[in-house]
Amino acid sequence: MSSDVSTTRERILQSTWSALLDGSTPRVRMSDIASSAGISRQALYLHFANRTELLIETTHYIDRVKDIDRRLARSRSASSGLERLEAYIDAWGNYIPEIYGVANGLMMMSVTDDDARLAWNGRLAAMREGCDAIVATLSREGRLSHRFTPLEATDLLCAHLSVETWRYLRDRCGWNQTRYVEVMQQTLKTTLLE
Repeated sequence: MSSDVSTTRERILQSTWSALLDGSTPRVRMSDIASSAGISRQALYLHFANRTELLIETTHYIDRVKDIDRRLARSRSASSGLERLEAYIDAWGNYIPEIYGVANGLMMMSVTDDDARLAWNGRLAAMREGCDAIVATLSREGRLSHRFTPLEATDLLCAHLSVETWRYLRDRCGWNQTRYVEVMQQTLKTTLLE
């Protein structure tokens, strides 16, 4: 990929990120993104075939810029399920405030916008994959509570770590970020471990 193409592509992704963060419109339009990136709508379609591709790639771009792989490295390389659980909650729980504007924009748009729904569902699937890996490790070690099937444990972990739960506890209940992570770690250890 040439430098000009790469730079244009990055400008497009940055413009989409900014539009999602703004959240002032119920739908991020391709023409608005093109205008913000300083290119024509036709040029935008040379880089991204459709809105779904653009929105999905924007979430991946944010993960690269925010270096989510580095943040999750401790969880992925943990020597035990408990260590993996604690590290994942720390990494993901502290990532939510950084991506909340985009997440909220996609969630709001996904009510009526299929492209946004696909992008948001992709994000949820990636988070669920991390939760599933934790539960699988706990299960292999014989540490997963007998009260739950692995599927139920993954469902529960995902629900506790959802953006919606974070928003409720932070905005509605006034919890600070440190307390949120601390309580999630303790609650989920108590709930999921045998």
